[in-house]
Amino acid sequence: MASRQASQRTQPTPQRARLRERTRAIRKELAALDFVASGTLHHRTKVCGKPNCRCASDPNARHGPYHEWGRIRDGKLVQSTITKQQAQLLERGIANHQRAKALLAEWEQLSEAEILHPDPRSAHR
Repeated sequence: MASRQASQRTQPTPQRARLRERTRAIRKELAALDFVASGTLHHRTKVCGKPNCRCASDPNARHGPYHEWGRIRDGKLVQSTITKQQAQLLERGIANHQRAKALLAEWEQLSEAEILHPDPRSAHR
């Protein structure tokens, strides 16, 4: 009888098991992310300013596209002109950053639920 009670204390409730399983899945997904970057990408075309250039009168003849990445560093906006290949990597990094933030928010909620509503069968006495 004593061993049965001990095993019940170590076995989490189905709800607790689901919380722990989801937490493990979040950790695994976070570990699989490669590039993580914040900021915004812009793809722009520009007018060169030469009066005889076609770009001055035809929007379809503008120069570019130029890829620009803006982000906040040390409280200041930093912008960089980047290559097409860098823009592709940053698109993935920005998507990963957004996904990581969402996963961390979910993990925080799961942690809160587990901390504030402990499993009474596994309470430490």
